[in-house]
Amino acid sequence: MAGSWWAKAQAGGMLLALLGWVSSCVTTFVPLWKSLNLDLNELEVWTMGLWQVCIAREEGAVECQAQGSFLALPPVLRVSRLLMCLSNGLGLLGCLLATPGLEGWRACEDKPRLKRQLLLAGGVAFGTAGMATLVPVSWVAYNTVLDFWDDTIPDIVPRWEFGEAIFLGWFAGAFLTAGGLLLACSARSMRTATPSAPACRQPPATQGPARGHHSHPRNADLVI
Repeated sequence: MAGSWWAKAQAGGMLLALLGWVSSCVTTFVPLWKSLNLDLNELEVWTMGLWQVCIAREEGAVECQAQGSFLALPPVLRVSRLLMCLSNGLGLLGCLLATPGLEGWRACEDKPRLKRQLLLAGGVAFGTAGMATLVPVSWVAYNTVLDFWDDTIPDIVPRWEFGEAIFLGWFAGAFLTAGGLLLACSARSMRTATPSAPACRQPPATQGPARGHHSHPRNADLVI
């Protein structure tokens, strides 16, 4: 019963991690981290991501322009790019490591210790990927809130607000972290005690003559 429960935990953890990894990849590349509505022209909606700035018009046309040079970007965007790419790479690594370690997967069936190590390593990779996603998303959200409530900026200046990618990134980081934690914890269930080999029993020692008694061959009587 316990083995079945842990197998379900592994399947659920893998599903959460995969869903979080795909969402993190989408969050990385969509230009929806921030949105801006211009009061002067309500027919245009500006959106910004890590790589592009786009303008969506009411007739459905979308124009996108790449961000400037990497070195010219603000520190938050530079660090966010690096961390999101790191998260995507760790998510892929977690998939490659955790999949052979799942119960029911025929790979490495004769090596249970290796399966545990692979599953644990995959869970750690997924958990680290989740942290690498949550940090840049939360940092961008924090700066957006600061800029929105900045009193030094005149009220007539439009303010950036949260885009859909911010919320998607939070969900992605939570799913990656939860899935990695489930996989790492379920690796303990695979420590099934292997039946110990029976102790080698030595054959009973042949009982020799009692100590202090020596058997001598019976000699013929000497005739003097």
